[in-house]
Amino acid sequence: MSSARPLRLGVFEAMQPQVGGTLSWPHPRSQTHRFAELDFWLDYARMLDAAGFDFLFFADSYGFPTLRGELPEATVTGGVNFPILDPMLVLSALAAATERLGLVVTSSTGLDHPIQAARRFGTLDHLTGGRIGWNVVTGSSQNTIAGLFGQDRMTDHADRYAMADEYVELTLRYLEGGWEDGAVLADPTGPVLLDRDRIHRVDFEGTHFRTSGFLSVPPSPQRTPVLFQAGTSTPGRNLAARWAECVFVQATTVEQTAANVADIRRRAAEAGRDPEAITLMSGASVTVAATAERAAAQRAEFDALQTDQVVNALYAGNTGIDLLSLDPTLPLAQALERAGDIGPVGQMGRSNIERFLSAPGGGPTVREILDDLRGKGTRGFQVTGDAVGVSDRLEELADRTGLDGFLLEPLFAPTDLADFAELVMPELRRRGRLPEQAGTGTLRAQLGAGSPDADRLRDDHPGARFRPAVRSA
Repeated sequence: MSSARPLRLGVFEAMQPQVGGTLSWPHPRSQTHRFAELDFWLDYARMLDAAGFDFLFFADSYGFPTLRGELPEATVTGGVNFPILDPMLVLSALAAATERLGLVVTSSTGLDHPIQAARRFGTLDHLTGGRIGWNVVTGSSQNTIAGLFGQDRMTDHADRYAMADEYVELTLRYLEGGWEDGAVLADPTGPVLLDRDRIHRVDFEGTHFRTSGFLSVPPSPQRTPVLFQAGTSTPGRNLAARWAECVFVQATTVEQTAANVADIRRRAAEAGRDPEAITLMSGASVTVAATAERAAAQRAEFDALQTDQVVNALYAGNTGIDLLSLDPTLPLAQALERAGDIGPVGQMGRSNIERFLSAPGGGPTVREILDDLRGKGTRGFQVTGDAVGVSDRLEELADRTGLDGFLLEPLFAPTDLADFAELVMPELRRRGRLPEQAGTGTLRAQLGAGSPDADRLRDDHPGARFRPAVRSA
């Protein structure tokens, strides 16, 4: 195929029965009914570490699928994004069980203060040896979250992104500007632990946050965690272009994904950043077996588990739209107009609404949307075949879209990933798409996203301007 541009590989997970808003945990190939067992995650992370994956990514949210404030039957019986544990609490254990695997966790910008994020991620970066990443989100299932946190109404979409921008800025002001390099002396002869002159107050007065004080966490290997972001709406792209080092692009068609990749790189360049320094990835659910026929049979077993009710529970939780209450013969826009006031549509899950509203010819009907999402949910590209066929398809997708890699979203975890590691990764290495030896060091160094010293934010990243001036000798 084309020149062998290296591919990045992450794994998308959540501490819940399955990922992607689909149904898989009852299948014998799946072990995710053990999602509350520490040993399950330790074994999972060790397998990914040994195989050479770049990172394990945990989605997270306080929200979950509801309909008109209630838990749908399909949410509960199917385990559709419910229940879910807090993945941040398992990261230290996973770091101790692995040697090089990056660990990325989702943390919302709308539920606490940036000093809390700076303290948590600074601590995690120390405990992981610089292998931590932060997936910056404005939240999901916003109507559910508003109720849980006692809010009268969910925050408007545009306001959430303005708040997120300020939240990230203030977090980086603390992580990058709170301490100078060399502030930790640890000199027992003094005895002097810290150089007081190299620890700085952060004063900030913004629209959404204000602060005055000191960060108590000393500089960690990366200082700032590797910054991930996944929004594909216009405000989401702007946030990604300004702050993100790794962006997850929603995988729809090849053409639309390519357009999104190009658009984010363009916005990053306009923000004064090197657009090629940003890693762009999309989701991919890969079913691979020794033969294409066996892979197709495994995929069919997964598809047979899916129902309209499972699709509807996920989509309603993500967007506020109850598809099963709409006229299935109409395009989404017309069906919503005919249904009248059905709730807070458009303030959450905007990417998952706009992609159907903006489709050519008025967009698909409600029935077609249900069929499109059935077995796919929030997943990305669907790839099924033997090792050669899967490798061909992943190469084609990367080459035609400009993507730098894929976030694998297993149908049956962790079995699918063990199959991928055994069958596909050797083939990708043979083609020069993966290194013979997996990278080591900090996550930023492994992804190649850092400045010349590899572990730190690039100098063209806006967070770099918060660094204290370098003292003369």
